Amino acid sequence: QGQVVESGGGLVQPGGSLRLSCELSGFTLDDYAIGWAREGPGKEFEGLVCLQSSGYRGYWAASAKGRFTISSDNTKTTVYLEMANLKPEDTGVYRCARAYGTGCPTGARYLVNWGQGAQVTVSS
Repeated sequence: QGQVVESGGGLVQPGGSLRLSCELSGFTLDDYAIGWAREGPGKEFEGLVCLQSSGYRGYWAASAKGRFTISSDNTKTTVYLEMANLKPEDTGVYRCARAYGTGCPTGARYLVNWGQGAQVTVSS
């Protein structure tokens, strides 16, 4: 079934950018769609965006549209989440996971095999 490992988190100032990586092990994006979600302090778990091998991107959160971009490398073994114009409310633990199949599900709650997460802190 494989696993995923997130990296690239850190401290960034408001208005800054950050790129998170989700490294796939034991499978590629051709096997399963990959999604990102986050959990902030005192906030509910929030699904952000999903990517299919075809290039289709499904946004679950309105807050992610226009600021967050999901993509993959040419080998389809790493999926990126590029975040721009970050705000303090974007602070949280960002995690990636795979879908049951090649298509993006209707929500992040249907993803499985979650990684440990990457901490993102937006603060001046």
